[in-house]
Amino acid sequence: MDTRQPLIAGNWKMYKTGPEAVETAKRLRDLASDVKTTDIMIAPTFTAIAQVADILKGSSIATGAQNLYWEKEGAYTGEISPSMLISAGCSYVIIGHSERRQFFGETDEKTQKKVDAAVKEGLKPILCVGESLEERESDKTFSVLDKQIEIGLKDLFSENLNNLVIAYEPIWAIGTGKTASKDQAQDVHRHLRSGIEKNFGKDFSKGIRILYGGSVKPDNISELMAMPDIDGALVGGASLDAETFSKIVHF
Repeated sequence: MDTRQPLIAGNWKMYKTGPEAVETAKRLRDLASDVKTTDIMIAPTFTAIAQVADILKGSSIATGAQNLYWEKEGAYTGEISPSMLISAGCSYVIIGHSERRQFFGETDEKTQKKVDAAVKEGLKPILCVGESLEERESDKTFSVLDKQIEIGLKDLFSENLNNLVIAYEPIWAIGTGKTASKDQAQDVHRHLRSGIEKNFGKDFSKGIRILYGGSVKPDNISELMAMPDIDGALVGGASLDAETFSKIVHF
């Protein structure tokens, strides 16, 4: 059995003002203080990152961002660079989330640039991949994911990707209440790990953490985490409440 430290990551999306984020982070810090064998990360909005990171300093909970831009600096109004995120207290960054792809036109090529920029600056990228309901029903799941991984990690070498995390999020299960069954999720995670082995080698594929995302809740986390290739979860709505998210990290 491969030993990969589980990672439970909370994506707060466009929720919580600074004071609300601070209050939730304080509560979660206290509730999760006894968790020693699972990594925890929360990704608040940009405006709350520094405040949340300050609250979590010295705790076992890391702070992440929900997006970045690939340039170091420049005339890119409204964007934020990897070094700015690090300065604010981030160690992780979510890249290529389906909502970024769906609403903001992010392509696999743009995602690759962001992964590359994050890796070069020392951030831990969580690369999101996933298929739509139409693609799943057309038996295109594996081909869609293979393309997202192939382009998303293009020109990157395994020695540069020690901190890379993959998050499989079936688009049809995000915020819908639908969840891939544990066996459906395991099949996809196994496929992803197999593809990564072909491209980056067996040692790398054994070590990389692959998270499941899509309506993860306290009542389904245990069965998902029991699957051999599922190494954690990227949690959306259920991460907004400290008590609920605490139940998930205590799976």
